[in-house]
Amino acid sequence: MDLSNMSASDLRNLQEQIKRELKKRESQDLQKAREQIFAIAQSVGLPLKDLVANGRNKGGTVAPRYHNPKDPSQQWTGRGRQPKWVREWLDSGKSMDDLRI
Repeated sequence: MDLSNMSASDLRNLQEQIKRELKKRESQDLQKAREQIFAIAQSVGLPLKDLVANGRNKGGTVAPRYHNPKDPSQQWTGRGRQPKWVREWLDSGKSMDDLRI
């Protein structure tokens, strides 16, 4: 197809057709991939909920691993953003090992 001979209007129409076709094909590819994944899971006897869970333990709580020596009621699991008291402890040159429960 020689694009240099097409008008700007024809090129825009072609561009829209290409966008629609790409979206359609991406949707088809996604559906085909899902079907293949589910077929593999079924062939090895893997329950679908385990496949979708992605290995995460949803709903469980994590025990605290650190506590503030000055105020033991302040605890941290070691996940997520460090509490202010942990940052201050580390900034003073002390070790995280000293905060372990």
